[in-house]
Amino acid sequence: MTDDLFAPEDLPLPDHPVSGFSPLAERLRPKTLDEVVGQEHLLGAGRPLKLAFQARQPHSMIFWGPPGVGKTTLARLMADGFECEFIALSAVFAGVKDIREAMRRAEENQRRMRRTLLFVDEVHRFNKAQQDAFLPYVESGLITFIGATTENPSFEVNSALLSRATVYVLKPLEEADLALLFDRAVDTALFGLSFAPEAKNHLLALADGDARKLLNMLEQLAVAAESTGRTEMDVAFVTEALVQSLRRFDKGGDAFYDQISALHKSVRGSNPDASLYWFCRMLDGGADPRYLARRIIRMAWEDIGLADPRAAQVALAAAETYERLGSPEGELALAEAVIYMAVAAKSNAGYLAFGQAKSFVKEDQSQEVPVHLRNAPTKLMKELGYGHAYRYAHDEPDAYAAGETYLPEGMAEPGWYRPTPRGMEAKIREKLDYLRALDAKAAKKPGKNEA
Repeated sequence: MTDDLFAPEDLPLPDHPVSGFSPLAERLRPKTLDEVVGQEHLLGAGRPLKLAFQARQPHSMIFWGPPGVGKTTLARLMADGFECEFIALSAVFAGVKDIREAMRRAEENQRRMRRTLLFVDEVHRFNKAQQDAFLPYVESGLITFIGATTENPSFEVNSALLSRATVYVLKPLEEADLALLFDRAVDTALFGLSFAPEAKNHLLALADGDARKLLNMLEQLAVAAESTGRTEMDVAFVTEALVQSLRRFDKGGDAFYDQISALHKSVRGSNPDASLYWFCRMLDGGADPRYLARRIIRMAWEDIGLADPRAAQVALAAAETYERLGSPEGELALAEAVIYMAVAAKSNAGYLAFGQAKSFVKEDQSQEVPVHLRNAPTKLMKELGYGHAYRYAHDEPDAYAAGETYLPEGMAEPGWYRPTPRGMEAKIREKLDYLRALDAKAAKKPGKNEA
C-alpha cells in the first residue's frame, strides 16, 4: 500500500464550514492577480502595479496601508509573477540572525541564477541600523526588497532605503470589494451557512475596510454555528456570537493620527459636535485619555492662544481632573474641555509669531546686545557704558518708555506678533496700536536720538 493511496481529487469534501487546518483568510488568499479584490488605483488597466506585473521587471517597493488590504498577498503574487524565491521576514520577530540567513539564501539563489524577493512585514519596526543593513543588498541587486507598513514611510522608513524603493499606497477596501470577498467565502468555504442581507451588511460595516477582519469574523461565526447547530445567520446571532469588535484603530498608526488630526481641525473649525464625535471615536478605539488631554492643551495654545487665555486653564484643569478621577468619570472633564476649545475665540497669532522668530534667529547671525540693555554688575562694565541711558519703564508716563529700542542695533521691527481682532486679542491689539502711536509721537520730538 502506498502513502498516496488517495489522490487529492479523490479525498472527500469537508462536510462542515469550519473543516480545514489553516485559517480562512489563508485558505482564501488570492492565487492570481485577477483574484485580488480592491486596489484598482494600482491594479487596474494601465495602473502602476499592473504594468509592473506585465513587464515582469521587479523593483523594490514599500506597500503602505492599513491592515488587511493585501500587502502580503501582493508581495507573494509578485514573487510568483517575477519567478523569484519569496523570503518573508517580520520585523516584529526577526533579528540579525534571520537577516543573515535570508541574505545567505539570496546569495545561493544568485549562484543558481534565480532572483530573490525579500518581503519585510512591519518594516517600520526595524530600527535605523537594521533598515540600513538592507541597503547594500538592494543596491547590488541581490534582492528585490518589498516592505509593508501601516505607518507613514516618510517618518518611519530611513530616507536612504526610501529613496531606493517606490512607495505604493494601499487603501481600505470598499464595501463592494468586501461584499465580493464575503460571497466568495460563503460559496467556497462556509458550506451550508446562509446569511440574511441585514447580517451581511452588518458584517461588512464591522469589517471597516479590512479583508482579514471580515474573514476572521466569518470564521468565528462558523465556529459558533457549529456549536449551536445553526445554519441561518441573522443580525441578532451575529451580534451575540462576535466578541465586541473595536473599529479599526492602530494606536501608533495612521488611523490614529488621521483621527487626532480630524479632532484638532474640528476644534480649530469651531464645530463642537464634530469635535465631540472625533474625541469619542478615539476613546472608543482605545486611545489613552492622557494623550488626548495633552493634545487638548496643545490646541489651547496653538489655535486659541491669547484670544482666550482661559482656554489653557480649562485644558489643564481637565487634564488634572482626569488624573484624579480616571476613566470613565474623568473623561467628562476632557469632553467639556473639547467643547470649550471648539467654541472659544481663535487665534494662531502667537503660534505664528513664535515660528517666525525661531526661523529668523536660526538663519540670522549672532547680533550684539545693545549697550543700554546690557547688565552692569561691576564698575568696569559701568565704565564701559553697559546699561547707560537705559530708561526704566516704570518711571515713564503710562509705564512705557516711548521710542525706546530693544532690538539689536540696526534691526528693524519685524512685526511677528499680529494680534487678531477676536476675543482678548482685540484688546491686546488696541493696546499695541496705542503704544505704537506713542512711539511715533516720541520719534517726532527734537533731540530724541541725541545721546
